[in-house]
Amino acid sequence: MIKEIRSRKSTRKYNSTPVDDEKILQLLESARQAPSGSNTQPWNFIIVRSEETKEKIAKADGNQMWMKTAPVFIVCVADIRCRVKDDSVEVFLDEESSLRELKQIIRDTAIAIEHILLESESIGLSSCWTAYFDQKDVRPILGIPDDKYVVGIITIGYSDGSGKPAPKRPLESMVRYEKW
Repeated sequence: MIKEIRSRKSTRKYNSTPVDDEKILQLLESARQAPSGSNTQPWNFIIVRSEETKEKIAKADGNQMWMKTAPVFIVCVADIRCRVKDDSVEVFLDEESSLRELKQIIRDTAIAIEHILLESESIGLSSCWTAYFDQKDVRPILGIPDDKYVVGIITIGYSDGSGKPAPKRPLESMVRYEKW
């Protein structure tokens, strides 16, 4: 899989070729197989193809209108209820929330997102993980409750052929042994 890891890039220009449902389901299956703390599996996914909804999301996500060139968005939502089981406890999540459980569900959902990004590369699709939004702006567009947390929005499609993987730091600049 190192080949796909090395060739994967964040694509911001897509051609108009549609992505079939079978490929989207394959991406979601890869996410479903991700590990999570205590096997809580906090992730949920909203598939967006509507041009109108994609435009609203792109505006909410830092006004990144390039996103609209992707035929599919996968909105990745973490559900804290896998860790906070008591429904009588009211939970409101946003960027200022300090709940330990929120950090756990973000971590776990991020792993599932990375599975989608790598699987997309392995099946010939291109992708970009975006997260330049506030919860208060993106949740209402999709009717997401206040106790859920949007971790990222992945654009999915076929690259227009431009761009290349970003340069990476050399391995020796980031590895230490036994201690810092």
